[in-house]
Amino acid sequence: MTGTAMLRNLSEVLRDGMVEQDRIALALRSGPRTIPEISEELRAPTYEVTKWLMAMRRYGRVRELPKGRADDYYRYELVEASGR
Repeated sequence: MTGTAMLRNLSEVLRDGMVEQDRIALALRSGPRTIPEISEELRAPTYEVTKWLMAMRRYGRVRELPKGRADDYYRYELVEASGR
């Protein structure tokens, strides 16, 4: 994204949420990922991926894994994939 790229309106981001959450779930089926990794794979801005992922977390579809170091990114995994 260049410095001149326009940010999407929040209502557009939320409108696309269900489809994008399915894309995130598909990406996580092959293993845990960080938000930047998911963002790169989906070719979506990190702020949008964060919004969609936090909705999935709120409703128990994903969970964050413990970090190895304090400055690491959280990695997220599908709850369905973990046997819960």
